[in-house]
Amino acid sequence: MRASLVTSIGVACTAALVLPLSPSGANAASQVPQATQHTGSAVPGSTQSLPLRTVGSDRSSAGATEQGVTRRDVSPFSLLGVVWDDADAELHGTVQVRTRAAGSPLWSDWQDLETHNHEHGADLGTTERDSGHTRGSTAPLWVGGSDGVELRVRAAEDGSGPTRAPLPQGLRLELIDPGEDPQDAPDDGAEPRNDSEPVPDTAISPQDSGDWAPPEDAPPTLARAGTPAALPDSARSYAAPRPRIITRNGWGADEGLREKRLGYSRTVKAAFVHHSATGNNYSCKQAPSVLRSIYRYHVKSSGWRDFGYNFAVDKCGNIYEGRAGGVTRPVLGAHTLGFNTNSVGIAVLGTFSGTNPRAAATTAVAKLAAWKLGLHGVDARGKVTLTSAGSGKYGKGRKVRLNAISGHRDGFSTDCPGSRLYGKLSAVRKSAGGYQRR
Repeated sequence: MRASLVTSIGVACTAALVLPLSPSGANAASQVPQATQHTGSAVPGSTQSLPLRTVGSDRSSAGATEQGVTRRDVSPFSLLGVVWDDADAELHGTVQVRTRAAGSPLWSDWQDLETHNHEHGADLGTTERDSGHTRGSTAPLWVGGSDGVELRVRAAEDGSGPTRAPLPQGLRLELIDPGEDPQDAPDDGAEPRNDSEPVPDTAISPQDSGDWAPPEDAPPTLARAGTPAALPDSARSYAAPRPRIITRNGWGADEGLREKRLGYSRTVKAAFVHHSATGNNYSCKQAPSVLRSIYRYHVKSSGWRDFGYNFAVDKCGNIYEGRAGGVTRPVLGAHTLGFNTNSVGIAVLGTFSGTNPRAAATTAVAKLAAWKLGLHGVDARGKVTLTSAGSGKYGKGRKVRLNAISGHRDGFSTDCPGSRLYGKLSAVRKSAGGYQRR
């Protein structure tokens, strides 16, 4: 029974397909609303899309400063978020939601959604961003199994008095049902299983990707397949063991949802660490459901090409393959606006503004970053130079000196990855250097 809103992403320690270690209440509506359904072909799941209605004294749609969804019954869902038409528009104000646990009369308390999510996404000028499908969005919120919802959105005062700036056009509430979990997930905190047989990466054909081109001096293998070439002697000194990685198949990704073409950078110079900003009160067994929900929200609701982050890490220390394209390859993600090129995005599932991440999670980040950066000859404890594609913090074309393992806030003006996780990054860099035998 739940008396308060679960404020977290539910994440699971799953032992499905893996990549093993290797050297290298009141006024409730009586009927379920008629909502848009988007159903995946491989993994059961759906999205209900509910348009927001103007509430309060301002009834004009053009100048509406308060909108919402009245309390109602809905089809079962587990994750929610709010989207709007223009990906470049910002929602200045507050978004609050409360939900009813499935099969229960109990409604949660009101919970805030993080409204500023534009710092996560594809860079301006890329095929993904310019597709015409991307939308503005809040961060998604995992609430667990629910069948009732109420939402209110209120614009912030514009600073010139009691007036409020209009809200973005086309606001709607997205309710995500992730479908069923893969089988045989271990209990919370269970040690990862070291499978003896390696699982090959997804087959890649990047030639048609408009966002990738090989370096001019790239060996033929890299030019053809986007795979790292054999490292020179100078780069091998940064090699680190490959950690266990749960594949997309392992967490049940429906490959029919994402865009078929794959995007790549030329290399990987830096790792940006994020938090998902969705809370910490989750069971690790829920990871496949949470990842499938975020995936569906990123693609179907936000209009992205695929899951935004390259990797995700749960509080049990499990590492998950995120965006498709091959875990060894320089896959172009949508995680750090302005610095997606030549970087990798690692999201720790949780909120760490006032809560410390578990040691298992930060250790996993260090192992993953050490291995991934080592593939490209990068010292995990060193500095790198990236060129901004335009981030709001750094203008387009500006060369920025950053730590090889940086927080999201280093590339964009944001709280991400939360002050408590950000404060751990110095220790993460030191540990990653140890895995690289530095």
